[in-house]
Amino acid sequence: MREDSGGITIIDTGYVRPALCAAYLLRSGGRAALIDCGTATCAPRVLAAIEAAGVDRASVDWVMVTHVHLDHAGGAGPLMRALPNARLVVHPRGAPHMIDPTRLIAGAKAVYGEADFARDHAGMLPVPEARVVIADDGHVVDLAGRALVCVDTPGHARHHYSVWDDVTRSWFAGDTFGISYRELDTDAGAFIVPTTSPVQFDPQQMHASIDRLLARAPVSIRIAHYGEVTECTRLGSDLHTVIDAMVAIAQAADGRDDRQSVIVDGLVGLYTERAVAHGIVDAPARVREVLGGDIALNAQGLCAWLDRVAR
Repeated sequence: MREDSGGITIIDTGYVRPALCAAYLLRSGGRAALIDCGTATCAPRVLAAIEAAGVDRASVDWVMVTHVHLDHAGGAGPLMRALPNARLVVHPRGAPHMIDPTRLIAGAKAVYGEADFARDHAGMLPVPEARVVIADDGHVVDLAGRALVCVDTPGHARHHYSVWDDVTRSWFAGDTFGISYRELDTDAGAFIVPTTSPVQFDPQQMHASIDRLLARAPVSIRIAHYGEVTECTRLGSDLHTVIDAMVAIAQAADGRDDRQSVIVDGLVGLYTERAVAHGIVDAPARVREVLGGDIALNAQGLCAWLDRVAR
């Protein structure tokens, strides 16, 4: 956990492994906002980090979830019970699932399986409707005079917004701006790939959302997986290239009985080729080690997209 000059503290939520899933604590004028919050099982760790940063629970005015996938929003219910003055800011498509998470839980169990759900996501709670604020495109959250602008950024999910902070000229982009783990940084900078996890990946929307983020010429973009990245223009170009390559891999595998495994192999090959070019040592092993779980989810998301466009 560390704070930068903009009053922003990154919190490692502890989901699955260290430095995989981030939440961000913003402070302004003695008040605080939390952007993304990890899973329900992460809630005690996130609360401890808030307190370790010197922020009283009663000073947290906002919990902002970029989208309602459980690694970003699963902990909202328990956290809202522990943060007495906070309101939950959520995309209009996601709000019903925060108020009644029944369908969200069922969908997560279908993706992760019962055992992994119990290990990583147990303890989800509904959020009272009276404490939920709907973030339509352009909605402004006032953090003691610091404007946090919620901008609709679908592509990873239809219920996704990103948060613009003019003080630092930076975005909090959830999963819209891909995944970039610090273990894969080299002298060439950050290594980045899109995240197309189930079930709402849309390549055209993702391209458009990335361009919308870049249009503000951000100094940096803070992503959930993991941390702050700069070189935004270069990384955005990389994402556009890889989205198109992933779509081509999926389309080439469509119609095969072993479609998902073929897509997995194709993604491994694509990411490994790019990792070698990026200067990552022992690239084949590192790609499988660091990105293995994401590759499986990306393949599922590509399959779901193929099924949807075929209808």
